[in-house]
Amino acid sequence: VPLALTGGVVALWLRGLPFSISAAVGFIALSGVAVLNGLVLVTFINQLRERGRPLEMAIREGSLTRLRPVLMTALVASLGFLPMALATGTGAEVQRPLATVVIGGILTATALTLVVLPALCQSVLRQQEISKSKVEGMKT
Repeated sequence: VPLALTGGVVALWLRGLPFSISAAVGFIALSGVAVLNGLVLVTFINQLRERGRPLEMAIREGSLTRLRPVLMTALVASLGFLPMALATGTGAEVQRPLATVVIGGILTATALTLVVLPALCQSVLRQQEISKSKVEGMKT
């Protein structure tokens, strides 16, 4: 979520749009989409681990298998907000910041989900395995 929020702020800055109530609403919507994409990936990796896949294989397979759903979600949301971001008519001053935040944030959140999240997941799960083996070693 932090990278998504950063992407939204940068998108506002690049377009020269002010932070407004509608931009804040965009950040709320953006947070939901960003969390959902990460949840889809991490849940599938955990399912593969429960089925007995080694850590690296589960992360690689999970990332490749969930690549399409994550990209499709990001693409649909970005394209859906594009008319609002480019609007010039009545009410455009309210629509543009909201859409700009969502589009900019989704692009960066997708990068996070596909690149950073698998690496972070591997680090955390490996640390959990080490801690678990230490606890089991102390029991015997």
